[in-house]
Amino acid sequence: MLNTEKLTRPRKRTSVTRVYSLPDWYDEADPSPGRPGCASDADADSDAGATSATGSTLALEGDSGGMEIVDYELFRVPPRWLFLRVETDTGLVGWGEPVVEGRARTVETAVEELFETYLLGEDPRRIEDHWQTMYRGGFYRGGPILMSAIAGVDQALWDIKGKALDVPVYELLGGPARDRIRVYQWIGGDRPADVAEQAAQQVEAGFSALKMNAVPESRRIENPAAIEAAVDRLGAVREAVGDEVDIGVDFHGRVAKSMAKKLAAALEVHDPFFVEEPVAPGHEDALPEVANHTSTPIATGERLYSRWDFKELFEDGAVDVIQPDLSHAGGISEVKRIAAMAEAYDVAVAPHCPLGPVALASCVQVDAVAANALIQEQSLDIHYNEGIDELAYLEDPSVFAFEDGYVDLPDSAGLGVEIDESVVRERAGSVEDWHCPVWRHDDGSVAEW
Repeated sequence: MLNTEKLTRPRKRTSVTRVYSLPDWYDEADPSPGRPGCASDADADSDAGATSATGSTLALEGDSGGMEIVDYELFRVPPRWLFLRVETDTGLVGWGEPVVEGRARTVETAVEELFETYLLGEDPRRIEDHWQTMYRGGFYRGGPILMSAIAGVDQALWDIKGKALDVPVYELLGGPARDRIRVYQWIGGDRPADVAEQAAQQVEAGFSALKMNAVPESRRIENPAAIEAAVDRLGAVREAVGDEVDIGVDFHGRVAKSMAKKLAAALEVHDPFFVEEPVAPGHEDALPEVANHTSTPIATGERLYSRWDFKELFEDGAVDVIQPDLSHAGGISEVKRIAAMAEAYDVAVAPHCPLGPVALASCVQVDAVAANALIQEQSLDIHYNEGIDELAYLEDPSVFAFEDGYVDLPDSAGLGVEIDESVVRERAGSVEDWHCPVWRHDDGSVAEW
């Protein structure tokens, strides 16, 4: 059980001494205000920093600009999320969502290490410097754990900075390029079934874009019946919703290259919006060959963690939509950079987000400013969250009110959401660890989930 009590920690001293060389003409006994570079007594009195002249140097003793990180808390909450609360000495609080689904405790430890060894006592507004320090300062870089830890911290720091300046984060990123962002709704679950009925219900609710899994667990080379079953499922959805609704089809990295080629070609008859993760991570070099077998746009990237991971995808030219996760790929700072790289290669961005409200709010901030943002995943009513009121963590759930398949950009400061701490604290520590299911083939070998 997670202890949510605040820890008592020594506060890092953040005052600095800046030393300036004095000009030859300077007379300590008569620092005349009329001389260039010398301030009047009134100016000196109004200066926030204390100044003194000693010999040939002038020392300025100051603090970190009036804000520092003084505390943090982590909360594991249902269904499978990890919330980070960062507190400053000014009373401002920022929230982040650093988590790897199924590895929450591991990421929790990584976040604790970042704070205990570096972030406590630092100015939270130096976001880029902190990002570079967290990423580069440990020598070993990348991967799901470190980048997810950095992502949650980054979200919280942007939340604080936006609140400090009383503007949404997207205003600090250049201002909005749109007023709202399209969202899609999941149907069908891990092993897709009853998809046609669910699809019709979601379209009736106002969504114009859906996503479904293509197949359950899949052998390296499947029989024709398995291919036909996948085509029939997509066909049933297409028939139920018509041609004006977009249907994304997620392969979830469950199939080998040989099957990906056959499936992508066979599903094309029903004109999917995109096929997602047609091959498992580590096989991105196979994507050009898959692309040669279909005209359907290819999407991938939820298990890539930095701009360096995405670089080869862009250079290969096979991917049409990238799906970086704001809680896995270095947070707002890094995904903004990834989106800009994608735009240069004429690739759209559809951030991955089967997670909580802080992660979704972070996604929307990037969606707001990315000219190539296509659509946004969201986890309300997703099959992983059964029995959970996801919006109960928010003081004002209306921020995620979907209308005609879109969500408006928030106009509140920071990430645009206010977390209900009482709900977070009530649910924290009572959640069982969630881990990814382990699927097996008929012969007992492990299958891709």
